[in-house]
Amino acid sequence: MKLGLMLGYSGAEMSLPVDQVRRAEALGFDSVWTAEAYGSDATSPLAYLAAVTERVRLGTAIMQLAGRTPAMAAMQAATIDALAGGDRFIAGVGVSGPQIVEGWYGEPWGRPYWRIRDYVQIMRKVLAREEGLVHEGREISLPYRGEGAMGVGKPLKSILHMNPRIPIWLGTGTESNVKMTAEIADGWLPLSFVPGMMDLYRPWLEEGLRRAGGGKSLADLEIQPMVSVVVTDRIEEAIARLKPGVALYVGGMGHKNKNFHKDMMVRRGFGDAAERIQELYLAGRKGEAIAAVPDEFCDEGALIGPAQRIRERYRSWEGSGATGLTLVCHQPEALELMADLAGTREGGA
Repeated sequence: MKLGLMLGYSGAEMSLPVDQVRRAEALGFDSVWTAEAYGSDATSPLAYLAAVTERVRLGTAIMQLAGRTPAMAAMQAATIDALAGGDRFIAGVGVSGPQIVEGWYGEPWGRPYWRIRDYVQIMRKVLAREEGLVHEGREISLPYRGEGAMGVGKPLKSILHMNPRIPIWLGTGTESNVKMTAEIADGWLPLSFVPGMMDLYRPWLEEGLRRAGGGKSLADLEIQPMVSVVVTDRIEEAIARLKPGVALYVGGMGHKNKNFHKDMMVRRGFGDAAERIQELYLAGRKGEAIAAVPDEFCDEGALIGPAQRIRERYRSWEGSGATGLTLVCHQPEALELMADLAGTREGGA
C-alpha cells in the first residue's frame, strides 16, 4: 500500500516540516500533501518542497475550485511539476463548501457537479496543448462571453510545454460526484472513508467506470483516504485530541443545511451524534460539541495505540479497497512503524 504524508494548511504562522518530509521520502513514502482553507494556499508550499526533495510525489488535497480558474490550476500544477523534474505533481481538486466559496472567494456556489466536470475537462485541455483553449460547458465556458465581456477573448495554447500526464484527483463524497470521480479522474480523495465503506462506494465507482468506457477499471483509479496515526499507550487521550477537529468540521464547516462533513458522519452511522454536534456548535457551545463526538467515530477512522494495536488494525485498511493512505502523523516513530507495516522500505512487515 502506498503511503502519503499530510501537511495540511498553516495555522497562524507558516512553516513546513522539511525534516519530516525528507524522512518520509527516505522511508519510501509515495507522496506528500498540502491543503488550503482560508489561510495558506496549497500550491506554494509544494514549490518549496520540490527543491528539497528528490522523488516523492507532491499533491494538493485539495486545491479549491473557487480559488483559481481551471487554466491557472493547470498552470500551477505544470509549473511545479516541471520544477520538480516531471511526473511528480498530483493535482487534487475539490469544491470546498458554500460558506467559503461565496464568503471568502466571492464566487457563486452554482452547480458543483457541472463545475467540477468543466474544470477537469479544461485542465486536461490546457495540459494537452493540442489546440487553442475552447470549452463550451454548463458552468464554465471559454472564451468567456458572459456579463461584462468585450467579446474579444482568444483561444490560447500554453507557452510552457506542459506534462500532459499530470494526474487529476478529486475530493468528493456525494453519490453523483463519486461516480463522476471514477469516470473522469485518475484518483479519489474520499471524505471520511473507513474500512467497510467500499460496500457502499463500489457500485458508485463501478457505474462511473462504466461511463468512462475504454476498459477503465478500479485498477486505474488510485483511492487514498486520510488517516491519523498516533503511537501511544494513552488511547483515550489521543482520541480526545481528535475530537475538536471533528466538532469543527461537522458542526461549523458549512451551513446548517449544507455540510458535507456532517453528511459523511451520518453515512457512517452516527446520525444522532452528528445532529447534536452541529446543534451545540452553532449555538456557541463548542466544548459540549467536542464532548459529543463519539470515541468510536474517531477510533475507527484512525490508527491509535501501541504498535501492536496499530499493527492489528492496519490489516483492515489493507483490505479496505484503498490503494494508499495519507497519514496525519507527527511522530518519527509513527512514520517508521507505518513504513514497516506498508512495506515501503527494506525490512517492512
